[in-house]
Amino acid sequence: MKQVHEGRIATDPNNLRGYGDNVGEPEEIVDAEVVPAGPSPGAPLTPPETGYTADGVPTFESVREKIETRFGRSVGSTELASETPEGRRVEEQYEARQRAAHDRLEQIRASMRDESDQA
Repeated sequence: MKQVHEGRIATDPNNLRGYGDNVGEPEEIVDAEVVPAGPSPGAPLTPPETGYTADGVPTFESVREKIETRFGRSVGSTELASETPEGRRVEEQYEARQRAAHDRLEQIRASMRDESDQA
């Protein structure tokens, strides 16, 4: 409904004098085709991929995708953690404990050899 009233559009809120003029008059009729809602007639009816069968059982693909996602996240988290100063410090502490455990195991084995040699 574009009506010009003294050079301004009649629905212009700044033009209070012309605002709402000719409200009850019929507008131009537009002929349109009614389109039914839903898929087009040629489109196949496929349910959306949810990762589950109709019985509620997860599909092989969805399970594999979950496992791969978790594995990738785990590897990425480990790589990121090892790049931080805290991560390097934890890694050094772990290696020191491993060396201490290995040394202690060697001491125990040596002492057991000594006891068996004396007997």
